[in-house]
Amino acid sequence: MQVTGLRKSYGDRVVLDDVSLSIEPGDVVCLIGSSGSGKSTLLRCLNLLEDIDDGVITFEGREISDPRTDPREVRRRIGMVFQAYNLFPHLTVLENCTLAPRHAHGLRRRAARTRALELLERFGLAEHVDKHPDRLSGGQQQRAAVVRALCTQPTLLLLDEITAALDPELVGEVLDIVRELAAGGTTMVLATHEMAFARDVATKVAFLDDGRILEQGPPSQIFTNPREERTRAFLRRVLDGGTNTTRAPNA
Repeated sequence: MQVTGLRKSYGDRVVLDDVSLSIEPGDVVCLIGSSGSGKSTLLRCLNLLEDIDDGVITFEGREISDPRTDPREVRRRIGMVFQAYNLFPHLTVLENCTLAPRHAHGLRRRAARTRALELLERFGLAEHVDKHPDRLSGGQQQRAAVVRALCTQPTLLLLDEITAALDPELVGEVLDIVRELAAGGTTMVLATHEMAFARDVATKVAFLDDGRILEQGPPSQIFTNPREERTRAFLRRVLDGGTNTTRAPNA
């Protein structure tokens, strides 16, 4: 995916301004920055959940920011996991995971069920397949949401602050899944406040400030020798006291 000169505003308030970002197959791109810096909005623009005011987004060789593009067709290839899980409460875990493959991708019921069961077992949810989301812990719900996105076999996976709503003891189990996906070559873009995770797993880190990407590069450069003073100030603040991770509300 290639993003060039993206601009997004709500009325007079500009939330993304001249954002450019390149995402190559196998990349794990971590978006970092203060709450309100534009991370979540950027992810929503990439998945065409938000209209953009200007700029170009290309994906798999085509310009998906063209107003004539059918967003549903694009979303068949781009999975998204939200902070609040967004599982359907009236469906079981298995039903949540087979819905899109069957109805959006035309997969037969048995094939969709087989795919979902394999992924649910892989991520430790085999014993919960027939439960409704309200019977699961927050970490289990978030894992189920990741599996639901993976069941459509997306080319690109977007994850929006997927640990922000979790109790601290549940954060690790969700991040372990993302680490496994990264090791397997899944292309991902994550908005995150987990600095240790971004430093260890990302192939690229992009620092957003007031709707702009002020700095981007490999984690070794961003975390060790950032060029911009605002990047340095942000990292000093979130890593205050020498801690390696931070918890913060939604961006």
